[in-house]
Amino acid sequence: MSLTLTAMSNSAVAGGQQQSSGSGQMQLPSQGPYISVITNRTTNLVIRGAMLFSVGVFLALVLNLLQVQRNVTLFPPDVISSIFSSAWWVPPCCGTASAVIGLLYPCIDSRLGEPHKFKREWSSVMRCVAVFVGINHASAKVDFANNVQLSLTLAALSIGLWWTFDRSRSGFSLGVSIALLATLATQLLVYNGVFLYTSPDFLYIRSWLPCIFFAGVITMGNIGRQLALYEYKFVQDKTHQD
Repeated sequence: MSLTLTAMSNSAVAGGQQQSSGSGQMQLPSQGPYISVITNRTTNLVIRGAMLFSVGVFLALVLNLLQVQRNVTLFPPDVISSIFSSAWWVPPCCGTASAVIGLLYPCIDSRLGEPHKFKREWSSVMRCVAVFVGINHASAKVDFANNVQLSLTLAALSIGLWWTFDRSRSGFSLGVSIALLATLATQLLVYNGVFLYTSPDFLYIRSWLPCIFFAGVITMGNIGRQLALYEYKFVQDKTHQD
């Protein structure tokens, strides 16, 4: 009888050790996916920022070259040192601003709890980029009777771009706010003689410049949202798997 009790107690102790070791093994993998998700989020954030920066630099080189060729903007002769006939600091500044805007848009959407789902495909994003380039092209090459007519036309096109590819209140508010800040910064740069506009009609700049900034903000916001969509899908799949 005593031998039977001893054997039962030993089996109970062994079973308890197996359960504790099994529970310990079950707890360890629970930390792995969490760390993996955080690491992937950080990596995705860096990748998205780098891609947005590259897009911003490319658009700045192309669009600023168009403005310089049409003598809309003028840089001092000693500043123009690159093959793109532009100041060296313009593309990095535009790239940094593009990265900040592209990362800020999906962040604002998540904070407001209103994920942007309107026309979330790359074909729509590419059309938005094409319309933005067209608006900038019109500001440099299309001749209007006066600057007021040009400004009203570009304002209508910019709002039409927002309505066609965005339609979110947060996107519109953020676009207007950043466009006003960018316009103020440009006024200060021109005032300090960094560069100048030919035929300024709004203090030191052209009156249509806020429209260009607004369209650019909407465009980079759409690119940032589309890039963030892949991270959102990854997190959702990871949550379902866990």
